[in-house]
Amino acid sequence: MQPEIADWLQNHYFSVSHPSSPNNTGMYPLILACQQGRGDIVGFLIGHGADLSVTDQYGNNALWAACYAQDIASIDALIAAGIDIDYQNAASGATALIFAASSGREQAVERLLAAGANPDLKTHDDFSALDLASTRNILKLLRPPSRPLHPHLSGA
Repeated sequence: MQPEIADWLQNHYFSVSHPSSPNNTGMYPLILACQQGRGDIVGFLIGHGADLSVTDQYGNNALWAACYAQDIASIDALIAAGIDIDYQNAASGATALIFAASSGREQAVERLLAAGANPDLKTHDDFSALDLASTRNILKLLRPPSRPLHPHLSGA
């Protein structure tokens, strides 16, 4: 284990001998590393068998945390490792894509869509990522391609 990774684990009260275990506050290192945009730590944890289904105190998974930090390296590593890209938070039903779309994280939206995230999933309040798109670019990314006009209306 690299000294920098061991230091990070110790500084956040995680076990160096069991690096994927939560600390005494119940925080998982995978979640915190994603929140902090620490792709190096995320890669180490994934390589050492981190449970990809862990959630934070709000019910959000590591992919959500990586989107929060706008850390593309962590997003890519989690997707490559097989995280549930369409995981829905039990409290609201929001996915990482819905969160990223609603909070202006354009690169995260692009990555999630490219990896196959389902843009049609809805929150418990019946909102999709498209409904909550917070920027014009995100709206363009999520909007379904427009259909051509009827031939008689388009002048064709």
